[in-house]
Amino acid sequence: MDIFAHIKSVIGIILGLSIAKLLQGTVKLIQHPGRTKPYWIHLAWALYIFLLLIHFWWWEYRLKDISGWSFQVYFFIILFITMYFTLCALLFPDDVKDYDNQWSEYFYSRKKWFFAVLAATFLADILDTWLKGKDYFLQATWEYPVRNSIHFALCIVAMFVSNRKFHATLVILFILYELSYIWRLFDFLS
Repeated sequence: MDIFAHIKSVIGIILGLSIAKLLQGTVKLIQHPGRTKPYWIHLAWALYIFLLLIHFWWWEYRLKDISGWSFQVYFFIILFITMYFTLCALLFPDDVKDYDNQWSEYFYSRKKWFFAVLAATFLADILDTWLKGKDYFLQATWEYPVRNSIHFALCIVAMFVSNRKFHATLVILFILYELSYIWRLFDFLS
């Protein structure tokens, strides 16, 4: 087994656990509709993180282009992926009893953690892209650094804003942009 296949298996495990956490949390709301009061903004963020996960999994195929694997690079990639698992765990804890079983109360009580980790993923993504090689990094269009910078800044703002209209607008814009970005970045018709 070559080193990339070995590393790819660890990546797949952590990303699989992340997706499972999102799916289990969402399905639990359907299985037990009377236990907790769902909150559409919370569910929209779960959808956004799901989009990021499948985008990340597809994008990380480029890790095969890394020629000089080291433990430090491997460790960084694992930390990066662990950020996504952390986002999923923050979105769907074991229970929300301490928040009167209301997802809205839980979400806003943990928004600083959620948006801090999400902001960190946008910074880590830049380093991850650089690890795939200087040429690969430089071939990214102007949109890539602008996207990451704006997303990072908006996450920092979201940490300190509790206005529900702001969060509703933000999650809708993030979802629409991510769908557009994926559509433009990858050729869906071939």
